[in-house]
Amino acid sequence: MKKLFTAASAAILCFAMLTGCSGTKENTVHSADDLKNKTIGVQLGTTGDTLANDIEGATVERYKRGADAIQALKQGKIDAVIIDNEPAKVFIEKNEGLQILTEEFAVEEYAIALKKGNTELTQAINDALAELKSDGTLANIEKNWIGEEYGKYPYTSPEGTEYPNGTLIMATNAEFPPYEFLDNQAIVGFDVDMMTAVCDKLGYELEIENIAFDSIIASINSSKADVGVAGMSVTEDRLKNVDFTDAYTTSTQVIITRAD
Repeated sequence: MKKLFTAASAAILCFAMLTGCSGTKENTVHSADDLKNKTIGVQLGTTGDTLANDIEGATVERYKRGADAIQALKQGKIDAVIIDNEPAKVFIEKNEGLQILTEEFAVEEYAIALKKGNTELTQAINDALAELKSDGTLANIEKNWIGEEYGKYPYTSPEGTEYPNGTLIMATNAEFPPYEFLDNQAIVGFDVDMMTAVCDKLGYELEIENIAFDSIIASINSSKADVGVAGMSVTEDRLKNVDFTDAYTTSTQVIITRAD
């Protein structure tokens, strides 16, 4: 009897591990409409955070990093994650058992945040962005980090570039590939190359401060940083606290779920 009981117990334990103890749960989110009354993971202070608040009956779980929200989804603690499309692709590539829903959740524009009233620097950056768009540099930077030509167009500062205007400090959150992330302790990505190119145009040497995403605006307003660049979209709430340059790229918010 003891052996039979042990075998039966082992079988029950195995079944429990497969169905519950592992944290794996069946996916119940197949469209944006299914987000109602669900538990949604977002990165604190992001556009996804703002959008999730408007979903009927939803419980919003906020994480310091998008990667932490992804892990919570894998563990069955939440039902979905709302995040930008390009980071979503990176997370899906690195985490089996997840999927991006084909339905786009929202479209947004990324821009550079500055302290309110800093019109001179805002205009200078806008002029630099216009030149980078006109001469194809910005398009090449985007192709280098996003799409099928990844890595083929690395940006390098033009020979003889000088920096007579000193240092420009950029606050970012290096948890958002391919826009900004750590590679062997160096902060790299689309936004880094874009701001390097802008600074080359304006005669500034770029300095990057890696901080929490929800601290970027405070860092700008306390003059610890000159600009905030971290895949930041222009929203009404953010415009109450900072100014923005012209947009330098567009993105979409998408929904990540466990695979069906």
